[in-house]
Order: sequence, then C-alpha cells, then structure tokens
Amino acid sequence: MVFSWKTIVFLVFLVVFFVSVETTETVQAVDIEGVSNSFFIDSDYDSQGRGEVSALLRKVTNEAYFYIEEDWYDNLTEGEKEKAISNLETLSEEFSDVIYPGLTENYGEEWNPGIDSDRHITILLHRMSDEAAGYFKTQDELSRLQNSTSNEREMVYLNSHYLLTDIIKSYLAHEFTHLIIFNQKTKIRRQEEEIWFNELRAEYAPVLLGYDDVYPSSNLEKRMNIFLNYQTDSLVEWLNQRADYGVIAAFTNYLVDHYGKEVLTESIKSSKIGIASIQEVLQNLDVKKEFWEIFSDWVVAVFLGDCRKDSKHCYQNENLKYIKISPSLIFLPPNQKTEFFLTNHTTYWAGNWYRLIGGADKLEVIFQGSKEVDFKVPYALCKASYDCSVDFLELTDEEGKFVFENFNEEYTSLTLMPFITSKTSGFNGKEEQFNFSIRTIATPKDTKQDLIRQLKAQIAEIISQIAVLQAELAELLAQEGRCLSITENLHIGVQGGQVECLQEFLTEQGADIYPEAYITGYFGQLTKEAVIRFQQKYAEEILFPLNITEPTGFVGASTRTKINQIFIDFE
Repeated sequence: MVFSWKTIVFLVFLVVFFVSVETTETVQAVDIEGVSNSFFIDSDYDSQGRGEVSALLRKVTNEAYFYIEEDWYDNLTEGEKEKAISNLETLSEEFSDVIYPGLTENYGEEWNPGIDSDRHITILLHRMSDEAAGYFKTQDELSRLQNSTSNEREMVYLNSHYLLTDIIKSYLAHEFTHLIIFNQKTKIRRQEEEIWFNELRAEYAPVLLGYDDVYPSSNLEKRMNIFLNYQTDSLVEWLNQRADYGVIAAFTNYLVDHYGKEVLTESIKSSKIGIASIQEVLQNLDVKKEFWEIFSDWVVAVFLGDCRKDSKHCYQNENLKYIKISPSLIFLPPNQKTEFFLTNHTTYWAGNWYRLIGGADKLEVIFQGSKEVDFKVPYALCKASYDCSVDFLELTDEEGKFVFENFNEEYTSLTLMPFITSKTSGFNGKEEQFNFSIRTIATPKDTKQDLIRQLKAQIAEIISQIAVLQAELAELLAQEGRCLSITENLHIGVQGGQVECLQEFLTEQGADIYPEAYITGYFGQLTKEAVIRFQQKYAEEILFPLNITEPTGFVGASTRTKINQIFIDFE
C-alpha cells in the first residue's frame, strides 16, 4: 500500500501527539494539593494500632507529595500548626535540593515513574509510637491484586511528631534510601538485600548528606549513644530493636572513614548481597583485606580509640574520636594464687571485650570457643593506658593459650575481644558459647612490700584511667551542650530539649527504670511509665512529703529536685 504525503504527515503527527501526551502524564502531578486521601499504614508502627488513616495533601513539589494526617494536625495548637506548615515547607525544599539529588546520585534512582506511573514520591506523616521515626513498606510497590493493603505508589512514612523538629530531614533521608535500594536491588538486580545491610546504607544517608556534621543532637549522636549502651549487639542479626541501629551506625562510620563511601554505593550494583557484596567491592578497590579483618580493626578501635600507633585503631571522623566502649573488667587479686572461670555466649559478628588487670607474677589464660563456629580473638596488651600492642590469639580447634611469667611487673592490662566469623549470610540468631579459664600463680619471692608496690601501681593505673575518662567526658559534655538539670514541668505531650534531657537521665538510671531507653524529645506513654518507676523508687523523697501515695508520671517540683540532685552527684 502506498500512502500519500498528506497521509504520512498526518500519521507522524498522531505518533508525536500520543507520545507527548504519554510523556506529559508521567511527569504531571496526579494528586491535588488540598485534597484528602486515605492510606493503608502499618499498625505495628502506628501509635493507636490503626491500619488506615486519612491525610491531606499539603505540599506538592516536582519530586514529592507531602501528606499530613488530618486528625494529628487538627489537634495541634495554632502555634504548632504554624510551625508544622513552616517546617513542612523547609522539609520539602530540603528534599528537592539535597535529599533527592544527593541520594539518587550516590545510591541510584528509585522506581520511576513506578507502579503508579507518577514520578512523584508520596511522603505521609502520621502519628507513630514514641520509638518509631519512620518506615517503608515494600508491599506499596505491588498491585492491590498482589497485596490488598498496597497503596500502589512509591511511598515512605514519617512520624508526624518529628515534623516539629529539625531531625526529621535525617529520617526522611533514611526512609528514602530504602525506596532506592528496593529498586536497585530487588527490581533491577533481582536480589533481596539482607536487612542489616539495607539499614546500614540508610543509616549512613544523613552522614552522606552532611546532616550529622554538627554532632550535638544529631541522628549520629543518638545512634552512638545507643551503641555505647548496647555495645555487644550483633552487626548482622537484625531484630528491629534500637540496639541494632546503634551498632550499625558505629560500624558504618568506621567502614566509610577508612575505605570510602564506595563500599556502600558500589555494592548496590553488585549481584551479591551483604558481606559478600562488601568483599567484592573491597577487591575491586584493591583493598588487601578480608571483611573479618576490617571488623576486627573496628572492634579494637572502639576499645583503644588511639591512632598514634596505627591509623586503623580509631575513627577519622572528629566527632567520633572520643567514642570508646567500656570493657567488662576482670580484677585479679595480686600476690596470691587465683583461679577464675568465665562462660559466655555470643552470636555472629558481635564484639565482646574483657579486660584483665591485677594478678600475681605468672598469668595463664586459656580461651575455648565452640567448635561449631570460627572464632577470632584479637587482644590488646597494655603497659600503660595508651601504650598497647595489638595481636591475635592463635587458636587450634578453637582453643588458645596465653602464659606470662611476669605479667604484673611488665603490663597493666590484657584485653581479649572474641567474635564469631563463621557465617557471612543466612543469620538465624543462634548464639555460641565461649569460655575463659584464668589462673594466676604467686611466686615465692612475693613479699608484703611487693604486694604494696603492686597495689600502688594498680591504683595509679586506675586513677590515670579515671582522669583520662573524666577529661574525655568533660569535653564530650561541653561539645554536646548537655543538659545537667531539669528546669521545667514535664508531662504527656510535651516535646523539646528538656524532654530529651529527661529521657537521657532516665536511660542512665538503668533498665529497671527506662528499659526502652528511647531518646526522642517527645514525652509519650513510655516516658511517663519510666517517670512513674523513678517516682516509686524515690517515693520517700518525691511523693510522701506531698502526701501522695501513688506516682503520677508528672515531672513537677519535687521530682525535678530529686533528678537535679542526682545530676549534681553525677558531676
């Protein structure tokens, strides 16, 4: 069939028209600002256990729709509403100018235009439980036929409480990273990334964007505080608990400090997942180290925190240079025979630190690990607080032995740091046993004068360590501008720096007072319950003088007085 030139021109016009229409529809906003929509939400995160919420579209940008839960917004004061809208404007600009371009440049693009054929990402802010910052649901990337609670759009969820704070931009960066990784790993490369590594990249996103450059009150500071409270948590056994985020942040910043962000960005392009993908990138970068060696360096670094002998034994990030764990201390009585046996359990890729001080002339230490797994046991042998040599205990059939003939004369401490390296994937939470058998032997030459000399030397070493720790603590507190008193009445619904200070204080009182240890800056039910337990503990000082028999959870004058007294005792 032969077409006339007019017919050909007409056909070309139709093709161009329909292509242009289709292209225009994929970039054009479909949702309308000022119109409400109903969304399925995750009841496990929602503060009221709801499965669905109504939200109003309050901001549209080239990249995103910003929805706010209507009931939450309606219950704000007029001042809070103004602040919420102002902060939303700032957040939307931050997403367009920093978060979206910064993360897509480093990690790759999200699915775009995605399941809804709309280039906009939906960001929903709704009420969540105190400990939740946000989440991402993979089922939103499926059709309703595949999952009945899918919102059928590229979407992330944020805790609306944090819209009134500056840290929300860090949380948005974290959740948007999950959206990107879903596309890059699950859709494009057909690989389901291991959860811990997915979270690892997301946790580094705020650092990557410069949000943690100012350390006090940053997301990174909060994560490192969690790590110091839960230092033996596994890097890879993800239970979605706050402890998991602490160790992830502590290790990730060390990894990137020493080997570059490429370990994170290039591993996204790998067909492998988890540790195997990290190892592949290290090889491509010509790094002559196995993953277990880097993990070992980190375990030593968070104990020593000293680069003077080896650059790998500290963080490069100035904000983290004072980060140090507190090892389990084993004191061996001097000048006498001592036998000590310790049994403990650990799981894969979790640090453990045991510091031995004291002892008689001869020290014998035997390590025995489960033969079902592979242990590595780095150790630090110290002559003074900052004069330590680092090596590995040689193991045969998961057993190794130290013998020192003149330990208490030549050294001040020995720190053992065992961890398991057997698995690189498929983690199941199983714990394995390890043992220390420690024996010290006093030789006949020991005299009363020797004992006095040894005790004085050990006291001097401990005093020296205390002085160093006090100096580091003082500098950290000065850097953080840490609150050391409560000056306001606090109760349910209050938020801000004084609440965060209260939560930090309650956390320091131990798990029997505040087991959740959430430091959010928002006074929710968990914080109230912690205050109640604190008031019960000190009822004679807080409640009885006021003729109150039952704790209230309200932080008033008498409660503040007791808290501030403890602050002073701490100083």
